Amino acid sequence: MNSPVNTVILAAGMGTRLGMPHPKPLTPLADGRSIMRQQLDNLSVGLTNPLVTIVVGFHAEEVMAHAPEVRFVYNERYEHTNTSKSLLRALRLVPPGGVLWLNGDVVFDPRLLTRVAELVAEDRSFVCVNTEACGEEEVKYTASRDGLVEKLSKSVVDGLGEAVGINYIASTDRPTLVEHLEACTDTDYFERGIESAIETAGMPVLALDISEYFVVEVDFAGDLERANVEVGKTVTSAA
Repeated sequence: MNSPVNTVILAAGMGTRLGMPHPKPLTPLADGRSIMRQQLDNLSVGLTNPLVTIVVGFHAEEVMAHAPEVRFVYNERYEHTNTSKSLLRALRLVPPGGVLWLNGDVVFDPRLLTRVAELVAEDRSFVCVNTEACGEEEVKYTASRDGLVEKLSKSVVDGLGEAVGINYIASTDRPTLVEHLEACTDTDYFERGIESAIETAGMPVLALDISEYFVVEVDFAGDLERANVEVGKTVTSAA
């Protein structure tokens, strides 16, 4: 039997920038599913035996009621912490092994999981990236000639593209990432923990280019419009 793939969805944040009255992962898409349900459906199709854990905080009971079939970890300090601490909470509690995780606001083409699954099977740490031009709000990256991430943050200058919010930490690298997430401030994004582990511990993290697939992190109304245009294509073709 194939071993379960530890999979974490970070859904503890308040998502105030989108201006919705409910948690951002529960935002409905053009096909009637929520962002979170689209993610769960994609994972169930694209991965063999995913073991899903959702980190909750803001309106935790509402999120939990939306996906009763999965496991949950509660970040009780969600109002005061960022994704570094939500991911840290998950990495401390999910079963041993590598961990695939994604932000709870990512809408994506399920076909990209074919690329992801190959590296998960190899148990190799990676950050999914694309080579689109990105603005101030996106997490940008630079990479070495052999394709390993060097810099990873919103403040990267002359970045090669955007980190899209889908990532994997190998079982052998997991203790190192935990250590560096522990050293992050409450307001740090998890990318700071990855960058620190790369810079000071030499942790190898592949920049996995998934530019051929649609991915958008829904932070603002324009992002939601982009997501719904793409989801709408699927609905139209299915009809």
